[in-house]
Amino acid sequence: MTPGDALPPLTVPITRTLVIAGAIASRDYQDVHHDAEAARAKGSPDIFMNILTTNGLVGRYVTDRLGPEAVLRKVSIRLGVPSYPGDVLVLTGRILSVNERTIEISVVGTNRLGRHVTGRVVAARPSPARADG
Repeated sequence: MTPGDALPPLTVPITRTLVIAGAIASRDYQDVHHDAEAARAKGSPDIFMNILTTNGLVGRYVTDRLGPEAVLRKVSIRLGVPSYPGDVLVLTGRILSVNERTIEISVVGTNRLGRHVTGRVVAARPSPARADG
């Protein structure tokens, strides 16, 4: 991996279950993440994914691409448009820098409305595979 390299995309269908489960798992009980009627009363067309679920998906994107030994050191994201049930989130990334200890990756996630998330992730470099024997 060298600076400028693009990482393969990850496509994530945004289901009602994902939105609600992500909110519950992150203990975010705001009604806009699980109650469609309450979300509509607050001006949203439906429930929408919370930032902690988005953060987890960004982390998954990076660790899936770097391998099981990758360790996230820093995840910094900014939300844009919401992600609603029925949307498809497409995460893409580009290597920004590589040194002996870390890899920095720029990540962008888009859906039908535009950019849902932009950010940077710093991960510890996985150790090179060792040949046993």
